[in-house]
Amino acid sequence: MKQLLFTLLLLTSFSFYSQTKVKDTVTRRAYITYNQKGKLVSFKPETPPLIPIAGAPKPTYSYLWEMGDGHYSKEAEPKHVYKTKGTYNARLTVTNNYDNGKTPATRPKKVAVTEISDDLYKDIASIEDQNGFSIQKNCDPIPEQEMVVILSYQNLQNYVSSGKLYLFYNEKQFKNNNFELVDFRTYAGEREIKENTIASLIDLDDSNAYLASNETLAPAKKYRTTTAEEDLDATLLEANKAYNNVSILEFDDTNPSETHNVFYTFKTTPEMIKDTSATVTMRGIFVPNRSFKNHKIKNLEMEIVTSHDPNKMGSNGSFMNYRLVRFKRVNFKTRFQNNGEGPARMIRLETDVPEMFDKKTFQIEDMYPKCPICPKNEIPTTSCLDTIIRQNQIFFTFKNIYLPGSNQKNVKEIDSTKGFVKYSMKFNKDFHKIKTKSRTAIIFDKNEPIITNYATTRFLPGISVGAKAGYNLYPHLENSKSYFVGATISPFKSYRYYGQAEFLNSAHTYDDKVTVSDAINQSTGNVQLQRTTTTAENKNINWEVPVLFRYNLNNYFGIGAGIQFNMNVSESKKQTQKIETFEGTSDRYLLKTEYFTNTISNSFTDVKTGFVLDFTGGFARIGPSLGARYIMNFKENFNYFQLYGIWKF
Repeated sequence: MKQLLFTLLLLTSFSFYSQTKVKDTVTRRAYITYNQKGKLVSFKPETPPLIPIAGAPKPTYSYLWEMGDGHYSKEAEPKHVYKTKGTYNARLTVTNNYDNGKTPATRPKKVAVTEISDDLYKDIASIEDQNGFSIQKNCDPIPEQEMVVILSYQNLQNYVSSGKLYLFYNEKQFKNNNFELVDFRTYAGEREIKENTIASLIDLDDSNAYLASNETLAPAKKYRTTTAEEDLDATLLEANKAYNNVSILEFDDTNPSETHNVFYTFKTTPEMIKDTSATVTMRGIFVPNRSFKNHKIKNLEMEIVTSHDPNKMGSNGSFMNYRLVRFKRVNFKTRFQNNGEGPARMIRLETDVPEMFDKKTFQIEDMYPKCPICPKNEIPTTSCLDTIIRQNQIFFTFKNIYLPGSNQKNVKEIDSTKGFVKYSMKFNKDFHKIKTKSRTAIIFDKNEPIITNYATTRFLPGISVGAKAGYNLYPHLENSKSYFVGATISPFKSYRYYGQAEFLNSAHTYDDKVTVSDAINQSTGNVQLQRTTTTAENKNINWEVPVLFRYNLNNYFGIGAGIQFNMNVSESKKQTQKIETFEGTSDRYLLKTEYFTNTISNSFTDVKTGFVLDFTGGFARIGPSLGARYIMNFKENFNYFQLYGIWKF
């Protein structure tokens, strides 16, 4: 009996231990189901239960269906009419919004169309015309998850044409690639080609490539909507300068008014910047006719997110060059979605504004629902957007609008329930190099506010090179003279904490202490006094490499501490002995004087390390300043002071 109880206890303990150690690797899956009637197929997803997030809106799924014939739909349960018999691979991509679980995985499903009937059905999964060219995504990118990008093109000419498609991705301004192209699917005979799209990059000026947005990578052109351009070579050069990778497709014999779609599956890399407000872009270029240079450009802006929340705020100012942003605009974008069961008539956005921005430069760039700005001092009777600027906030109010709810009856297109406000501002005249955080409270009609993520702006470290010169003071050395020149490197105009490395070359001369020794010589029968005076002159060339951690107290004063390496690159010691011979035992009668000189030279010897304390006054962040430093060596009694001037550029 005791053995049985002991065995049961052991098994229970082992089971409990296993349960606490085994990692949950169960994959959530969504499945494709369909009902077929001739060439009409009605699709329906089977999805796992959603897991609500405490305090967040009700979780929902959004969908992207690929029908297998080049058409797609974003409806939950679409219907599609296949034009010809055949077997099609239907695909489903599910995005979980406001959900605590993993994104459900799906597998393609074959749909066999064997009957053709004469019944007419409205193909609600058809493509909308967007001026002949569009680029869209199924969701915003999350690190280490897949997303789908759809490139759609339409022949707007009155003749059959053959052209090209370019999709540029992975912006060069980021250290690591953000996307890996996993797969692409074509349905109109498009074929991948390799092409040297870089003719010459010499004429391109990179001084304006400072923000993670299309506007800064191409300041002369703002690709807000699909734009028609004529200089294809310049466009390709510009795109190659901004992006690391490109996918190029050729297509032949597209009929007038015909629309086709290409589906790209990307996997976001682990190195993707994990910043919920960083903006990344892809750029599509559509050449309708390969015989001409005319083309269309469309940029896809995406905010990097950590979860699929339709209500969010983003900024393209995530990685800015502090030297170049003073007169540039930073874009902010607040997205929202009505998840209610009825339409929203008024939407209010209460947005924080960081102090470093000049609210006088505020301007609205774009919005949806599209409406004019509300007239001042009037009660609006039509749809309009009202803006009120306060000290630390901007209030956007959509008035008299109709934004359907995603759970509203008969609402089939989920994108129709979404809206946004995009605006921009410049920086104040005097602003520090610090990151900012802002977020938005979104209020639908009289419901409780929904608080978005923080949108951050931050600056690249940049490089500041400084010139330094000064004097080293050695209190314990005789006739010491030590001058130095050198260079420093540090982040450009850091606000508070930063690191600084220096390289200094100094010339140092000093004398050893004079020694005098007397000796009585009686070897010649006469008593003589022999006096030896020894002097030594040292000439050294030193390399000093200080590495400091510094802190700016304000705009004018800074302190620092660190370590320093000091090496004698070359040293020369000239020793002189003066021997005086006197008659008798006193120095009264000088008989003769003799001199003996000896020079010793060495290279790369005597490495010293020490601790550094530093103080500067002047222009602490950029420009000229004066400084004082104390260097305390770790092993030898070779401590000294340093007085210097420095100019940071």
